[in-house]
Amino acid sequence: MSFKTFLRHVREGFKNVFRNGWMSVASITSIVVSLLVLGVFILLVLNVNSLADKADSQVQITVHLSLETKQALRETLQNEIGSMPEVSKVEFVPKDQGLEELRKDLGPDADSILEGFDKDNNPLNDAFRVEVVEATTVPFVAEKIEALNDKHPEKPVYKVKYGEGAVETLFKITRTIRNVGFVFVAGLGVMSMFLISNTIRVTILARRKEIGIMKLVGATNAFIRWPFFIEGGLIGLLGSLITVGVLYAGYSGLNTSMKGDPLMGWTLLPFDDIWMQLSGLLVGLGMLIGIWGSTVSIRKFLKI
Repeated sequence: MSFKTFLRHVREGFKNVFRNGWMSVASITSIVVSLLVLGVFILLVLNVNSLADKADSQVQITVHLSLETKQALRETLQNEIGSMPEVSKVEFVPKDQGLEELRKDLGPDADSILEGFDKDNNPLNDAFRVEVVEATTVPFVAEKIEALNDKHPEKPVYKVKYGEGAVETLFKITRTIRNVGFVFVAGLGVMSMFLISNTIRVTILARRKEIGIMKLVGATNAFIRWPFFIEGGLIGLLGSLITVGVLYAGYSGLNTSMKGDPLMGWTLLPFDDIWMQLSGLLVGLGMLIGIWGSTVSIRKFLKI
């Protein structure tokens, strides 16, 4: 194909979009609606996954030390825990600090609940706060820390706490959210492709006489197909760009409104962090669907 012929196909593709008026609008609207539903769900899944990641990252292990544990043994134990490959951070929490933090957590009721307890009469133990590299390893790491008592006759580890039971449930929920989200996004993507391609098929069906005449005067299949190919890509591009614009305006407005009143401490992901990937996905999908719908739909009319 010569460059001049290619330019002719591009010109015809652009003309067809405007020449077919309402049919082009119907195709573009179908793409916008389908991609909008898909885009909203992708944003929802991304934000739910972000919330799940935050919940996972806040899971910590608290290692309560025996009252008889001396400083030298405590430092040895801290080094042993810190050297575990699954552990990212170990923080020593003296019992005085632990009591103050407990008072803050209890709020206005702290004085009545902790009446009689002070620096000289502290019921808490010294402790370590342990953070792990991967949240799902928390139960395994807790077992490894408890097993350190077998190395030391003084039994320095009094108790290891990490929300046993609740943590496992949290991991199951977050894993389910991610899996279900992936399945729904994939399903919506496939459904959108068929919905949009069917709309484009109707558009081409209305022009079957035009295609038949071109075949009768000797036009090759490739010569007929290329303008429709370009037209489908252009329709997909226009529809996806409109979708991205609507999503940007809606998401930015929602994000701004939630900043002053975050839902249970949850703020939306900044759109700037995800818009390039999301826009690229929607634009690419829109053009792919437009081209695919046009190519598949025109094939039956080329068999004359």
